[in-house]
Amino acid sequence: MSDPAPLMLSVSGARGIVDASMTEDVAARFAAAWGSMLVEKSRDETPHACLGRDSRPSGQKLAKAAAMGLNSAGCDVIDLGLVTTPTVGVMTTATAAAGGMVITASHNPNPWNGLKCIDASGAAPPREVADELIARFRALGDEPVQPAGKASVSSETRADDTHIARVLGQFDPGPIQGRSYRVVLDSVNGAGCVSGRRLLEMLGCDVEHLNGEPTGDFAHVPEPTEANLLELASVTAGADAAIGFAQDPDADRLAIIDEQGRYLGEEYTLAIVADFMLRTNGGGVVVTNLSTSRMVDDLAARHGGTVVRTPVGEANVVSAMRTHEALLGGEGNGGVILPGVCHIRDSLGAMAIVLASIAESGSTISDLVKDIPSYAMVKAKVDLPGSGGADAVAPVLEKVLEVHADASVDTSDGVRVDFEQSWVHVRPSNTEPIARIIAEAPEASEAEALVASIVELAGWATP
Repeated sequence: MSDPAPLMLSVSGARGIVDASMTEDVAARFAAAWGSMLVEKSRDETPHACLGRDSRPSGQKLAKAAAMGLNSAGCDVIDLGLVTTPTVGVMTTATAAAGGMVITASHNPNPWNGLKCIDASGAAPPREVADELIARFRALGDEPVQPAGKASVSSETRADDTHIARVLGQFDPGPIQGRSYRVVLDSVNGAGCVSGRRLLEMLGCDVEHLNGEPTGDFAHVPEPTEANLLELASVTAGADAAIGFAQDPDADRLAIIDEQGRYLGEEYTLAIVADFMLRTNGGGVVVTNLSTSRMVDDLAARHGGTVVRTPVGEANVVSAMRTHEALLGGEGNGGVILPGVCHIRDSLGAMAIVLASIAESGSTISDLVKDIPSYAMVKAKVDLPGSGGADAVAPVLEKVLEVHADASVDTSDGVRVDFEQSWVHVRPSNTEPIARIIAEAPEASEAEALVASIVELAGWATP
């Protein structure tokens, strides 16, 4: 049976249930561990770190605890307040900080909250750094963090301005501004409420804003899936809008609704952006993870580009982006990484490039999508015992490898098995005590059969 209040520690940071596994003491210790690593790597006697939070009601007290933890390690803190996760990445580089931290549980519903770390390059730290951080955090035990000595906390209120300016610097906004698009934006009462609307208005859009107050009282289940965006779909269809956009609570992911009110799905976010970037740049390298649609590979082939695949996790994608000097990175969960903005998934940058694409083509978003090769994808998840993780899934992975010994497999993150026109990927989640099974094929029935085959092989309950 799953632990009802696990503390998830992974390359994605720390997440837990507020006042159970995620307490102020936990936040302070985790921040202190991260601060100690920043101090050791910095040349400054007292380096500074940027700190932001999403809109969850628990964010303020956890941010205060995290600031104390960073201070205790010898870091001055620049408190950005309520901002998106990519905004903290932007400000980390803009202020030449030693690193940063975001109080967020991303798409997890309340009462979850967590802490994401950002390194000096403005990106999530790579796995080896995350592993060291987790080891340091565990080594601290339950010892309370002591208040700061000389280190300080100061405030910065212009972070959104800097972020939006970087996004607008990636393309010519003129064609969008000339179209006066009507856009429906669902910010799910999260961190993207203010900056998301401001960006769209600066692009000349007439914005109808759903759930646009950053209260943290999410109006619907916050993960931007089809079932959770019924209101956005309905309003977009009835508002004569060009497009509907949905952000998640920390605004690093984006889902899209077309002008007819149809959910395009998170997989299409990266595909649409990749199509525009590859087309306008004459090719290039796109980095994405093993669970992302083959649409990106088809588009890269069309435009003379290449695709590099990595294990799931933003840090893994970013590491490969730097190695291959990539034009673009991202994941099929609606995350787009524009290196000219920051090396973090960014819904603001994604919205801007999607609008640039339809403005350049002069077509509707639905017509644009028709030109992208399509597949059927099925995503399932299964509860794991305890806190989940790699050990809980390992026996199943061995069975998958045994059954598909003659197929093309990738074992860098769970197991992905590729067939001629389809694939299936099974892996432990980095952020929840579950296993994820994702399959893609030309027809939904084929993808469903692949998922069912893994469930039967594992002896799991039907998801």
